[in-house]
Amino acid sequence: MTQGAQPRPHVIILNGVGSVGKSSTARALQSIATKRFLYVAMDAFLEMLPPSMLDHPDGLQFQRGERDGKPAIAIEAGPVLSRTMRGMRHAVAAMAAQGNNLIVDEVMLDDAPAQEYRALLKAFDLRMVGLFAPLDVLEARERARGDREIGLARWQYDRVHRGMRYDLELDTTAMPPQACAERIRAQFGL
Repeated sequence: MTQGAQPRPHVIILNGVGSVGKSSTARALQSIATKRFLYVAMDAFLEMLPPSMLDHPDGLQFQRGERDGKPAIAIEAGPVLSRTMRGMRHAVAAMAAQGNNLIVDEVMLDDAPAQEYRALLKAFDLRMVGLFAPLDVLEARERARGDREIGLARWQYDRVHRGMRYDLELDTTAMPPQACAERIRAQFGL
């Protein structure tokens, strides 16, 4: 698609620890933005993995342990998962290249994926948004959800935001998803 007179597509990347409220914020933003946004969920790409790749060294491997006397589950990405996640980043760029506005829900464990997003999406209006909450709140949400391994939030907590540069940071304990979405919309004129 030629950019010409068309405005550059917006890509909003929501990064945060599991159970911080990325999905809820993304859905709320979709419903209030004046522009049409597609929602790209990291979980949809993880669900593409064959079941045999879960808890497998080539896919997504969980290392169960403890930190500070509580469950902590480390994640190790094998080559199949690594390719899947690189594919997700390239798919996001391909969708934006077709003129789609996107909200992406991600858990980036270091700055490398963010750097790849920045390189792939330099022709678009890219905004990185960090979603934060205290560890005890994340762990309570993790337990309440019932669809997460208990201990993922504890392991991710010190990793997800390390070295990251954001255009906006939001505390999801102080602001529910609708308020976070309203702040993102106002901040970036969506």
